[in-house]
Amino acid sequence: MNIKLIKNTFPLFIIISLFLVQCKKDESVPSSDKNDNPITDILSPDDKKEEDSIKEEKPKIPDVVIPRKDFGFYPWVYKNTDSVSQKNKKEFTGKALYTILALNRLDRANIGAADTLVVPAKIEDDFLIYSPFPGHVTTLENVRKFVFFSYPIQAFGVYENGNLIKWGPTSMGKKATPTKKGLMFANWKKEVAISTVSDEWKLRWNVNVANFDGIGWHQYAMPGYPASHSCLRMLEEDAKWMYIWVDTWILNKGGATTRAKGTPLIVYGDYPWGKRRPWKKLLDSPEANNISEDEMNKIIEPQLAEIMKEQENRDIVIQQVEQEKKAKADSLMSLANKDATKVQ
Repeated sequence: MNIKLIKNTFPLFIIISLFLVQCKKDESVPSSDKNDNPITDILSPDDKKEEDSIKEEKPKIPDVVIPRKDFGFYPWVYKNTDSVSQKNKKEFTGKALYTILALNRLDRANIGAADTLVVPAKIEDDFLIYSPFPGHVTTLENVRKFVFFSYPIQAFGVYENGNLIKWGPTSMGKKATPTKKGLMFANWKKEVAISTVSDEWKLRWNVNVANFDGIGWHQYAMPGYPASHSCLRMLEEDAKWMYIWVDTWILNKGGATTRAKGTPLIVYGDYPWGKRRPWKKLLDSPEANNISEDEMNKIIEPQLAEIMKEQENRDIVIQQVEQEKKAKADSLMSLANKDATKVQ
């Protein structure tokens, strides 16, 4: 064979071979996930374009950073009648009073029953500064709404896309009637619910999280320690805010079964029964109650797959509900037009 011909055709042979290999790779790739995505299956081409556009335009949300506390805490013996105590009672109102009550897991009605209150040396306007929870949790970046309840420190943290947006105190189940732990989802809510334990107990801003167990978060007495019959008590301000913010379940027709679950929450840990109340340790160290991001990630990661599955299902159901509403409206409009034509 002509040596020159071989030299000229060899590069062409390599190019053709590489092209065939690349084609083979392309053929071996599974069909696009888009074709298997139940959300895109129920969208029209125009809706898909709009959805893709929204995804591309979604702004990057900066991570919330909780600054290290550069201040200490001091004890305030509330029952004392000395000049300092009297001055505190006059000055600590509004946000300042809320801060002190929240740090001591108390409401206004129970402040007088406390022996010693933990008071920050600096009263900040932004209550997030006192948070024991991390400002950002990587595991939750794709979770739109999430609530974390810590049994050990009797506090809750509210997250949106991994960022802490709110935290507050809670009074969870006492030792004899502990609060159920683990992953749960918000079910129904009612502005005033009657307790299943006693019909004399009115639970304001109630959000049920364990339907058959009758467990929910709501406003009720906050005595400064775990005191409930398994529910998650909150201050009035917090319970009302949470009531507005939370997403509840979506039921199938007839209301017997759940079509989509509400906001996920995790209740975690154990309270140190018989020992010093955890928030009193702030007098020794302002970081005493802090939970690290690594710890939060380890707690949430085992539950993340189920959280994401339910979130994706909720997205599908919401779109289906909107389509059902549109179809019903179109049907009613069609009937109305037919009736109008008959009249003419």
